[in-house]
Amino acid sequence: MFALDAERAHELGIAALRTGLALPFVGETEPDQRLAVERFGLQFPSPLGIAAGFDKNAAVVNQLAGLGFGFVEVGTVTFEPQLGNPKPRMFRIPQDGALINRLGFNNEGAVAIAERLRKLSRRCTVGVNIGKNKDVPNEEATENYCRTFDLVHPVADYVAVNISSPNTPNLRELQNAESFDALLGALQDRRSLLAPRLPLLVKIAPDIDEADVERIADTCLRLSIDGIIATNTTTSREGLSTNTDGIGPGGLSGKPLAARSTEIIRSIYRASNGKLPIIGVGGIFTAEDAFEKITAGASLVQAYTGFVYAGPTFAREMNAGLARLLDERGFECIDDVVGISANV
Repeated sequence: MFALDAERAHELGIAALRTGLALPFVGETEPDQRLAVERFGLQFPSPLGIAAGFDKNAAVVNQLAGLGFGFVEVGTVTFEPQLGNPKPRMFRIPQDGALINRLGFNNEGAVAIAERLRKLSRRCTVGVNIGKNKDVPNEEATENYCRTFDLVHPVADYVAVNISSPNTPNLRELQNAESFDALLGALQDRRSLLAPRLPLLVKIAPDIDEADVERIADTCLRLSIDGIIATNTTTSREGLSTNTDGIGPGGLSGKPLAARSTEIIRSIYRASNGKLPIIGVGGIFTAEDAFEKITAGASLVQAYTGFVYAGPTFAREMNAGLARLLDERGFECIDDVVGISANV
């Protein structure tokens, strides 16, 4: 697979999952009950989920659950279908355990993905990550997000608002104070009109400062946003040993992002006094990596790049590793670990 173009290998991996070819290599096992987590009214059999970007079109949700992931976040989903950015747009950096992508929210659109989820007898908690169409200016972004939210609301267990991808022009400007308040306030208002009440989370970038973290946490608490996903990919190339000048722009994920995403998690936990549930993402390759993010304040974690490099046994091995760490360190369950290194 690694001899192929990264995006082509990904497509073949999705096809292998869809047809069930990956499952015989791992079997199906239930996670240790001590790993179960309840947050924002939802049950998670394991704190480990698959991050948005892997299953963009909700094609292999149950298959990912079968590999041992406790939840699956599909998308990013936009209101209108879109092809994304020109290829090549996904690159492996194996020496650094990293990926760079500039996919650009390529997806089949909210109508098609909602219909696929509607027909699915799901085996795990499913989040839907929503974003803005590339051709929609930021002044019209709120309505674009709200229209997508309306379509996915009936089929999502939670919705994550993606305002932090570096691959849609000007998207990250929606993290600025005025735009952030307006967008999340509008989605909150829209949510209040629909039943049942759906957990609403926001996914933020790692490329923000401490003041922005505190502002975002305060706003989320004020607007009763249910949680923060920290973090998306980074535009920084800090920590890379490989020269990536020939690759061009895009979001960097994987091991070079690990320390920064953990730092953001700890800052959110402190700024909210532990009141905001956090899904930690960025550079999770081992159970120890996940455990570090949980001790920093994450209630749940997500992986993508680590899964790409480790293969189909990744989730099962991660769950076993987390259970082992609980035993070794004398904790009864995952909830006992959340935030213990944040020093709140």
